[in-house]
This record gives sequence, structure tokens and C-alpha cells, in this order.
Amino acid sequence: MLRGRAVALGLVADRLLGEPIATVHPVALFGEAMTALERVLHRDQVVAGVIHATVGAAIGIGVGLVSSTGAATYTAVAGRALGEAADAVDTALADGDLDRARALLPALVGRDPSNLDEGDVSRAVVESVAENTVDAIVAPALWAMAAGAPGALGYRAVNTLDAMVGHHSPRYERYGWASARLDDVANFVPARVTAALVAAARPARAAAVQHAVRRDAPAHPSPNSGVAEAAFAAALGLRLGGESRYGERIEQRPALGAGRRPERSDISRAIRLSSDVQWMLTAVALALPW
Repeated sequence: MLRGRAVALGLVADRLLGEPIATVHPVALFGEAMTALERVLHRDQVVAGVIHATVGAAIGIGVGLVSSTGAATYTAVAGRALGEAADAVDTALADGDLDRARALLPALVGRDPSNLDEGDVSRAVVESVAENTVDAIVAPALWAMAAGAPGALGYRAVNTLDAMVGHHSPRYERYGWASARLDDVANFVPARVTAALVAAARPARAAAVQHAVRRDAPAHPSPNSGVAEAAFAAALGLRLGGESRYGERIEQRPALGAGRRPERSDISRAIRLSSDVQWMLTAVALALPW
């Protein structure tokens, strides 16, 4: 099978089937292995973190060498799961259950949800859907198009390492540095492709998307998240950014987009946009000549 068609098959399988069972999901098994490795390697040193990141990436690429591109793409992509997690928060808000919405939010974002009101929760979900459209859909598929199964699973390993140890905290400030920087590199092109796909999915807002990405994204602390969030904000006519609390740390994020603040109804709009991006990416994969 041509690689492009295999990637398209993996993307469609994700939309139809969703995530594999958690207890046998390769990403979950990888996470357990890397947690065990961290217990052995962890030091408050960059060098120890470099070893951790190198071993993790090598495992992902190695498993990819004995996997098919279609199966690897299906394993690495999680677009349907992203939409379901966001929709669960939306449903809780629609039921008037803010406490349940707050409890569900950590499945999507790392910020402290305890004092968030409905508008803050809605903003957090929309921002997470935007950012994770890169991590969960576009990046693994692009890496699969470029390098087959080793690209898809190597990327998923890198992204999982960042989620596990790439944090600003006393434990991971040095140890997680390499994983975080590797993830930045792996997502640089996919984030910008995501912005282009968002503009293509909402052509009436394409000029606004381009303007927001150029004007607002450079002020974001992440070289990639700001691009995706600015694109979604402009496509949906919203303004994202503002204060975000991560444990004891408070970050004041720059404004992204020039519209209104998000409301609950915007969660479903963000989910649809993310899904449309995945289907457009499927069409791109099918059109590849290899």
C-alpha cells in the first residue's frame, strides 16, 4: 500500500474506532516503561534528561521499524479521543455541573481548574483542542507521511516524553529540558501546517487566521502552541489567552485573536474545526504520490 493511503487509513480508523483499550494501548505501555526508566535515571541534571529522551525516542522509532504505517498512524493519532474529552466537559457545563466540568478538565489541560468559572473552563477547553490538534492529529500524521511507521511512533514517543517530564517544576526543570526541546522541534512544522489547514477549513476566515498567527503567536511562550491557538481563535472569531494557573505558578498568556471571549457553545465549534482539520489531512494523505 502507498504510504499516503496507509496514513489516510489510520486517520479514518481513528475517527471510526477511537482509542485502543487503555490497558493494552502501546502509548500507555510506553509510558509505564519510561516511568520505570525515570526511577533509575532521574537526577537534577540536563545530561540525565538527554539520556531519558534519547532512549524514549529510540524505543518509538524501533517499534515503528517493525510496524505497518497504517497501524502506527492509528496508534499515534488521537483526534476522536480529543473530541470526546472536550465534549465531556461541554456536556457537564450544559448540565449546569461546573464541579464535574472542573474535574474533567485535567484530562485536557495542566492548569489548576479549582477556581475557574464557566467562561474560564470554556477557554481552557478551546485552547486545549487547538493545541492538541497539532499533537494528537496533524503532527503524528505528518511524521507518518514523511517517515512511515518509525516517524509516527517516534513522534508519539517524543510527545509522550514531553507530557511526562517536560514541565517547569523543581523536579523536571533540568531533567525534562531535552524532552521539551525535542517536542518543540518535532512540532514546529506541524503547528504551521495546522494553521494552514484551519484557514483552508474556514476559508471565509483565512485572512484573519493568517493575520492572527503572524501578529499574536510570536508573543506566546511556546513556539508552537501559540500558532495553533491563534489560528483557532481567528477561525472561530474568539480571543484566547489570559491568566492560567499551573499549581502554584501563574502565567499571563498573551491575547490570541481579536474576537470575544469563549463561551460554552464554542467548545463544540472547536471540536468540529479540529475534526474538519483531520478530514482535510486525510484528503491530503490520499493525494500523496507515494
